[in-house]
Amino acid sequence: MNVICFGDSNTFGYDPRAWLGGRYEADSRWVDILAAQTGWTVCNMGQNGREIPSAAPDFPADTDLLIVMLGTNDLLQGRSPEQAAEQLERFFTGVSLDRSKLLLIAPPPMALGAWVPGQKLLDASLTFAPCCRALAEKMGIGFADAGKWNISLAYDGVHFTEQGHKDFAAGLLEVLKGK
Repeated sequence: MNVICFGDSNTFGYDPRAWLGGRYEADSRWVDILAAQTGWTVCNMGQNGREIPSAAPDFPADTDLLIVMLGTNDLLQGRSPEQAAEQLERFFTGVSLDRSKLLLIAPPPMALGAWVPGQKLLDASLTFAPCCRALAEKMGIGFADAGKWNISLAYDGVHFTEQGHKDFAAGLLEVLKGK
């Protein structure tokens, strides 16, 4: 099975303890754990700082599953959850793959930390998951809420810890078993 994981730094596997944008080791990144646990060919298209693109790239036609988790950086840049969901809708509208091959994951809510100084961002991140769920239902694509997976976040309130990546992979694998 050919899987693409398209997202931001939490998909990339960014290690917030690394000063210059390092990554966790492969055995501590959810994308690599997914590949190891399933034997699938998994392409990591995570990019640090990625916001929701205005247009979708051309994903290969032989992609069996496209997993998208975006929106955190949009919220950090001041967009509302509703604005981020609208941008996600534009993005998904441009994806040429069959909708049965798409899985939208709402990122886990942020926590107070170095990048999340106040309640406004916390509230926005909590509101974003229902916006994502409504979008997935409207578009007929798969949905998962990573906020239900008890993801531990680093000191910045945004990035997964190594254990958070492992918990994310476990939650995602449970969702994929049901597909």
